[in-house]
Amino acid sequence: MNDATENNLERLHATVEGRVQGVGFRYFVMRNAGILGLSGWARNRYNGDVEVIAEGERSRLEQLLKALHRGPSSSFVRSIDTRWEEATGEFMGFKVRRTG
Repeated sequence: MNDATENNLERLHATVEGRVQGVGFRYFVMRNAGILGLSGWARNRYNGDVEVIAEGERSRLEQLLKALHRGPSSSFVRSIDTRWEEATGEFMGFKVRRTG
């Protein structure tokens, strides 16, 4: 059992589909994750989606998920594929990553 598991931390792995690139979506995610004290990253995918991995307390991750559904004003979220996983504790802060 790692420290993240012992502290009841979880990982949210979300793939956001819709008009989510070129609208500031990743920075919207980073800002919200920072406010919520979450760690992880967001990146554009080559297929037009945005992928998000965030770790923290479940209640805060659920707040982030609500924000993902809302998105920034110029975005349109069609759907979000969500997976809940065990946290690894590998991240320091929240970053925007290069497209992958």
